[in-house]
Amino acid sequence: MTTHPKPAQPRQPLLPNTPASCLGIMGGGQLGRMFAQAAQAMGYQVAVLEPEAGCPAAQVADQHIQAGYENHPGLMALAKVSKAVTTEFENVPAESLKLLAQTSFVAPAAACVSIAQDRLAEKHFFTRCGATTHVYPAPHWGITSQDDVAKVSDDLLPGILKTVRMGYDGKGQVRVRDRAELATAFAGMNGQVCVLEKMLPLAYEVSVLVARGVDGEAVVYPIAENVHRDGILFTTIAPSIHVTDAVASKAQAAALHIIAEMGYVGVLCIEFFVLKDGSLVVNEMAPRPHNSGHYTIDACITSQFQQQVRALAQLPLGDVRQHSAAAMLNLLGDVWYEGNTDTMREPAWDQVLAIPGAHLHLYGKVEARRARKMGHITFVAMTMPAAQANLSKACAILGIAAPEWA
Repeated sequence: MTTHPKPAQPRQPLLPNTPASCLGIMGGGQLGRMFAQAAQAMGYQVAVLEPEAGCPAAQVADQHIQAGYENHPGLMALAKVSKAVTTEFENVPAESLKLLAQTSFVAPAAACVSIAQDRLAEKHFFTRCGATTHVYPAPHWGITSQDDVAKVSDDLLPGILKTVRMGYDGKGQVRVRDRAELATAFAGMNGQVCVLEKMLPLAYEVSVLVARGVDGEAVVYPIAENVHRDGILFTTIAPSIHVTDAVASKAQAAALHIIAEMGYVGVLCIEFFVLKDGSLVVNEMAPRPHNSGHYTIDACITSQFQQQVRALAQLPLGDVRQHSAAAMLNLLGDVWYEGNTDTMREPAWDQVLAIPGAHLHLYGKVEARRARKMGHITFVAMTMPAAQANLSKACAILGIAAPEWA
C-alpha cells in the first residue's frame, strides 16, 4: 500500500468547557476508559460508541451509544454529538472512520488505521520507510495458499506464522520450525491470509510512543522495554535499561519518520526488536495508545491519553519528559484465582498499595477471566532498581512469578 504524507495544516482547536466540546471514541475497552478520564479532566465531554453494555469506557463516559462499529444510525449519532472522533483499537472498520470524517474531524485517519490492520501492508510500508530510516522489518513472506508455502525460502525457517488481520496478544500466530509445520499451521488458519516472519536472535523488545498534531508538530517519549509471557505483555520498564543511546536515537528517529510519512494525527506506538548483535528491527505499530505506554500516566508530565486528547482537539502537544523511573505490571484475570484452582478471591490490594510508589489502575471489568487484562500497576521510584524491586514485591503478594531482572 502506498501512502503520501498529508501536508501539515493550521490547528483549529476545539476548546474545552464549551457546549460543543464533546469528543467521540470508537470502542469501549480500557483504552477508551482512560481516554475518557483524561478528556474529562481537561474539561471535555466524551461519547463512546460500543455495542457492549456496561463496558469499561461506558462506565465513565458522558454518553454511551450502544451500537456496532458498522451500525449506520449509531455512527450518525456519534457524529452528531462529537466534533472530533478517535479510536481505541486498530480493528475498527476503516469505512466507518471514513463515514465519520464526512462531518467530524477523525484522528487517526482511516488510511493510517488501514495500514496497521494489515500486517503485510504494514511491512510493505515499513520497508519503504526503511530506505530513509535504515530500519527494516524482519524478512517475511505472504502466504495465501499451500502453493505459497512451497515457495517459502529456506532462509525464513524457523519462523512465526501470523494471520494478516485481527491478531493480538499472541492470538493468530504459531511458531513453526520447518516447512511441514508451516503447512500444518497454515491449514489450521482456515483460509486466512498469513505472513511468515523469520525468527531472529532477539535480545529484547522496545516500544516507541510518538504523537503528532495536525500542524505537523511531533513528540516522542523515552524508550520503554517490554517483556511478554504467553504472548501477552507482562512488564514494561521505562526508560529501557538495556538500550544504548545510539539505538534509542535510531528508534526514535525512525518513529518520527514513520508518523510523518503517514501524515498521522494522534498517538502511535511502534514496537521494535533489538537483536543480539545490537541491530534494530521494526516489528509492528498500534494506531492508538498502547499497553506499554501506561507508565506515562504516573511517570511523565503528559500521559499518552492526555496526548491523545490534545492531538484530537488540535491543541499543542504536551511535554513528554519522564520525571520518575517506572516499572509497570499487567494484571490478568489469573490473579483473581487461587493458584491453579477455580476458586476465586479478591487480590490483596491493601498489601499491594502499601508498597511505596504503587499506582493501581483497575479497568472496571466485572468478570475476571484467565489471560484477560483487568488492570495494571505502575511502580514509580527515584531509581529503576527500586521500581523493579517494588514490582517484584507485588508479584509475591499476588502469586505471580516475578520477572528475572537482568
